[in-house]
Amino acid sequence: MRIAQIAPLFEAVPPKLYGGTERVVYSLTEALVELGHDVTLFASGDSVTSAKLEPVWPQAIRLDPDIKDWVSTYAILMEYVRQRADQFDVLHFHVDYWPNSLFSRQDVPFLTTLHGRLDLPEFAAVYRMFPNVPLISISNNQRTPVPDLGWAATVYHGMPKNLLTPQPNKGGEPYFAFLGRISPEKGIERAIRIAQACGIKLKVAAKIDKADQEYFDREVAHLLKTGGVEFIGEINDAQKPEFLSNAKAVMFAIDWPEPFGLVMIEAMACGCPVIAFRRGSVPEVMKDGVSGFIVENVEEAIVACGKLDQIDRAKVRAYFDERFTSTRMAQDYVDVYQKLIDKRRK
Repeated sequence: MRIAQIAPLFEAVPPKLYGGTERVVYSLTEALVELGHDVTLFASGDSVTSAKLEPVWPQAIRLDPDIKDWVSTYAILMEYVRQRADQFDVLHFHVDYWPNSLFSRQDVPFLTTLHGRLDLPEFAAVYRMFPNVPLISISNNQRTPVPDLGWAATVYHGMPKNLLTPQPNKGGEPYFAFLGRISPEKGIERAIRIAQACGIKLKVAAKIDKADQEYFDREVAHLLKTGGVEFIGEINDAQKPEFLSNAKAVMFAIDWPEPFGLVMIEAMACGCPVIAFRRGSVPEVMKDGVSGFIVENVEEAIVACGKLDQIDRAKVRAYFDERFTSTRMAQDYVDVYQKLIDKRRK
């Protein structure tokens, strides 16, 4: 099958540090190549892939100080793909609503995986203009604000089986881990409260976006100085196995409708249990009592931390192997591709 993967341009594929969507696109692309498909990746020029790379912009635009209007780069991306569309059996977009108008007017089957939240009124308005565009949700809960769109399937994210693996515990001072991004919805304040209530250090390996800098300065910075908190900053994939394998648990104290939550399966891959608040996709991704604990609030999280010895870390990893490898994800997508191709041929 000749497959085009169209990635966002904000980060390289894979991202050097933080970048959820680009990380998923990388995992999917590599798995499709391993399955024997002819894959072309449209992405920034600093991307690395075993597929054919079509570099639409020289480097990730987050790293390009000369970019003043990122929208223009996406206009270029859409036209770049359109000019080559007939070279593929299917086009798989990861750039929200950008392809809807242009690619609804050509013959090659296309689909879009929606990677973000959909509970914003303007999103609902723009997607409802294209009710027949095949969309992929990354959890069933993600569809809640707009259940009436052209949903083709739900495909859960996956990661390469050997990208993150359990490492021997080095001992030392016990700690909880916070991984990902510092923003109001990600729950860093609650994570700190939980860790301090348990008397266990919280290590924070997280990115601070420019958009969240004011929130960090106002609400979070002083908490990092209250004791029992160590701020590490962003870490890469090579650093994650040791960081996660040595943690007692990952704190996933979110307060928003999380569409998926890669952090949860990154932790599972390393055999690290997750304390996750019941929001968004969490009940679909987690298995309570196996991959960690699902809780409703801070008080329940504190209680759950006292039960972590009940979690078998080998079974946490086995749960990842069962449900969240990139090979499984790629096979699920191939099934969707084939259905779209067959439908177009009728």
